[in-house]
Amino acid sequence: MNRRIKFIPGKIYHIYNRGVAKCSICNSEADFWRFLQGLCLFNDKSSVSNILWQLERNRGRLTLNVLKNYIIAGGKDRKPLVRILAYCVMPNHFHLLVEELEEGGITKFMHKFGGGYAGYFNKKHNRVGGLFQGRYQAVPVDSEKQLLYLLVYINVINPGQLIEPKLKEEGIKDMQKVLHRAEEYLFGTHQEYLGKRGSLIIDKARLTEMLGLESPEKYRELVEDVLKNKKYTEIGYLLLE
Repeated sequence: MNRRIKFIPGKIYHIYNRGVAKCSICNSEADFWRFLQGLCLFNDKSSVSNILWQLERNRGRLTLNVLKNYIIAGGKDRKPLVRILAYCVMPNHFHLLVEELEEGGITKFMHKFGGGYAGYFNKKHNRVGGLFQGRYQAVPVDSEKQLLYLLVYINVINPGQLIEPKLKEEGIKDMQKVLHRAEEYLFGTHQEYLGKRGSLIIDKARLTEMLGLESPEKYRELVEDVLKNKKYTEIGYLLLE
């Protein structure tokens, strides 16, 4: 896959990266939350220098609720670099589904986010060197069908592999267990599309409109159809793993 593709405004891309030598990128629950906080804060044209440090110094552990209150109280006029549509953060890799809003947006966002999170992780865990395995991989999404299958892959199959490691290759052995695992996984966006949780990070309305997901029930129905019929296997080259 050519990693240095030209990002086109209005186009949606699947972005993936993993820890160098497949090492962990999140060693604790606090790391996972910091990763998500970074997705929110670094998706802004304005500088976010010292924001994380200031919030932690003044309020202790930085949760998404603290971050939400900070943004509301400050009346901060945020100008996002990209539109994040879905994500899943796993112990040693991550997936993002993002839309380029203007030329250079994805490149700037990934540079700010990757450097910011790696700096935090290295300092916290007393390590040096690169955290991620080189530059992130990216591939354009060319149809609504691909978009739906990728959404299911990111939201359900990734956390599902924590209990069924060969799920992608062999199919699902226990559908209900996999769905339950995805529904309780905190570091992906399945809960948002099920209507169980709001989000500071993603623009759920954008994808809901594009894919006709007029209700959580419709989303759940489409998810189960994709999983039962292994439709995600049709987009193997888009999975990047």
